[in-house]
Amino acid sequence: MYKQEPVKIFIVEDDPAYTKFLQYVLSLNPDFEVSTFSTGKDCLDNLYQKPTIITLDYTLPDMSGEKVLSEIKAFDNIQVIIISAQEKIGTAVELLKLGAYDYITKDEDTKNRLLNTINNARQNISLIKQIDYLKQEISEKYEFDKSIVGSSGALKKVFALLEKAVKTNITVSITGETGTGKELVAKAIHYNSKRKKKPFVAVNIAAIPSELMESELFGHEKGAFTGANTRRIGKFEEAEGGTIFLDEIGEMDLNLQAKLLRVIQERELTRIGGNEIIKLDIRLIVATHRDLAEEVKVGNFREDLYYRLLGLPVHLPPLRDRGNDIVILAKHFLQAFAKENDLPTLRLSAEAQEKLLSYPFPGNVRELKSIMELAAVMANDDEIKADDISFNSVSKETNFLFEEMTLRDYTFKIIRYYLDKYDNNVLQVADKLDIGKSTIYRYLKEMEDEPVK
Repeated sequence: MYKQEPVKIFIVEDDPAYTKFLQYVLSLNPDFEVSTFSTGKDCLDNLYQKPTIITLDYTLPDMSGEKVLSEIKAFDNIQVIIISAQEKIGTAVELLKLGAYDYITKDEDTKNRLLNTINNARQNISLIKQIDYLKQEISEKYEFDKSIVGSSGALKKVFALLEKAVKTNITVSITGETGTGKELVAKAIHYNSKRKKKPFVAVNIAAIPSELMESELFGHEKGAFTGANTRRIGKFEEAEGGTIFLDEIGEMDLNLQAKLLRVIQERELTRIGGNEIIKLDIRLIVATHRDLAEEVKVGNFREDLYYRLLGLPVHLPPLRDRGNDIVILAKHFLQAFAKENDLPTLRLSAEAQEKLLSYPFPGNVRELKSIMELAAVMANDDEIKADDISFNSVSKETNFLFEEMTLRDYTFKIIRYYLDKYDNNVLQVADKLDIGKSTIYRYLKEMEDEPVK
């Protein structure tokens, strides 16, 4: 956890009497470490000591206040408080524009104002450091080997692509079934890239009404439309310098696709109702469970946008194709749930493991997490047994191995399953199963299900 450090303060003042006054005032606080300097050069030569706050006299014998302030801000983000007999408002405004934290005039209220300003600056510095600390924690959390659990060959291929993704700003397109962890992968790419200290902004396209989408993404000016009472910054602007993640990109309306294409090509946007051109420096990651190539063929997705978004394609394998990763993930979720709920360490019995490995997980990793959390609650001791595991999938997917049937019945079920999946397209099913279409027709004659349409 982040701990607040002592505040190191530099006093830069050429008046010895006033230096002693400031040093006395600040030294009353045991948390303050105070050093004094009489020239701008002495102060700049000692910046390597990394002071937290500098009180700076505006009129020094060797350098102007503006010059010293500029040199300090160029060195590091140190909070500088100007203390001066100069009372011109214009001077104060200019120094604040240059990055001064505050401007205090030398009078009878200097002591109280200075202490209040330093306390405020200290809280601000503490907050900034805590944010930096949390950002570092997040970065560590999303290291590939910590955030994406598993060791299967299919997952190792994903890791290899992610290692390439973080080295450049190339657009990444993530595909995979619902629940495979597309947003988790997007975050892992961002927090392992050079942009990790900048924002990660996620937008679920499917969750936003189409009539609000343009404003949500690109923002609007006050009065741009009924209800636009204030200016609104869009998600693309929020992500400036960082990464924007457009989840379920395949759900985007065709009209908006054209506007998105222009923003991506030009790396600039104009808010709705505005004329100002806003330049963008962002990393784009998109994800979908749809086959965008098929969507292009049927006219639901723009071909030019498809190629613009393709970038580095990363396909996430379904959980059923990841072998023993199912068990590894199950144990990981049990451990996390036990820790969060102050439960003893939970073990997974051999029978429970076998039951998990025989299930197809249509909801993928998300479904497994829910199943294991429920199992942890249902368990009577510290071992998860097969009976503690319940499958409640609403998917139409069928797990044929859960039923005992003859080979002939299995064949019927498999053919019926594929016909349902591919809208009774016999040619497509024959290709998927690598059998002749006449074989399918022969089996269909013997099946009691509804005939092919």
